Amino acid sequence: MLYSSLHFRNLELPNRWVLSPMCMYSAQDGVANDFHFVHYNSRAIGGVGLVMVEATAVEPIGRITHKCLGLWNDKHQDAFEKITQFIHTKTAAKVGIQLAHAGRKASTWNGVQLPSEQGWQTVAPSAIAYKDGELSPRALTTEEIKTIVHLFRSAARRAVEAGFDVIEIHAAHGYLIHQFLSPLSNLRTDEYGGSFENRARLLYDIVQAVKEEITEHHALFVRISADEYAENGWNIEHSIALATQLKEMGVDLIDVSSGGNIHGVSIPVQDGYQVPFAHAIRQSANIKTGAVGLITTARQAELILENNQADLIFVGRELLRNPYLPLQGAFESGAECFIPSQYERARP
Repeated sequence: MLYSSLHFRNLELPNRWVLSPMCMYSAQDGVANDFHFVHYNSRAIGGVGLVMVEATAVEPIGRITHKCLGLWNDKHQDAFEKITQFIHTKTAAKVGIQLAHAGRKASTWNGVQLPSEQGWQTVAPSAIAYKDGELSPRALTTEEIKTIVHLFRSAARRAVEAGFDVIEIHAAHGYLIHQFLSPLSNLRTDEYGGSFENRARLLYDIVQAVKEEITEHHALFVRISADEYAENGWNIEHSIALATQLKEMGVDLIDVSSGGNIHGVSIPVQDGYQVPFAHAIRQSANIKTGAVGLITTARQAELILENNQADLIFVGRELLRNPYLPLQGAFESGAECFIPSQYERARP
């Protein structure tokens, strides 16, 4: 199953391997450069079915760091177009981008919030800092929230024009949308706070806005943190309810991760530790899911698919260690996988 295709409307992925979006902290003013060109294209040459570009901010203050990618102007769009053109013309892979806003977890470097004179004022649903000792974010006004929805729409339009096949909305890991979803970080009393539906409203609005910018030849993913491992916080039951609604809205796949919103919690990290979340959401919400988190071998990935726990396999660190993991797995199993004509002599 790992080397079988998967369809989303008129979009076909050649296999189930996905390069998981991982921040490279290598951009200048948000613009992708030669490093990004080599990094993403090498994984496409290595045989993944989908290359997912890292968290890309929809506005300057939405970046996690000053070295993060952005997609709010023509320079950003033009740089991405060079990457998507290479992938489309030289490999079999499709290419996606993760659109994001870091909210209160912005303006950092090496995991530490920058002092006010070096960074920028962060924003959030409520004026609650991520951890003790950090500057409090400024609570967004209703009009500012609507502006952020517009920024996601604009970035999605640019992504389509730049040649991306998949748009993923980053609603996980304690970044802005996740901050709105969680009752621990969202204490608002207006239409964006309080009830489950109100806390999910920002994500719903963004999904609707992005949907209006894509076609039947694109897929729409949403990455969520299925559980934030905190008492009275966001959990798998909430995630199933959210995924059910997102499917009705036309979202094609839930990319299932966990954690990131509450500092200092204990996360039971082990091989495939987030796969049960992907399985539960797939089964209960009847929507395609992506599994991610310490998936390191083709055999492990194949078993996840065979057990109907997920539909796509998102791989992060292992593809940093070995960009040719999909090709290697195909060689070992005898499966068919894209290989550049220049590399044909490498077949066993």
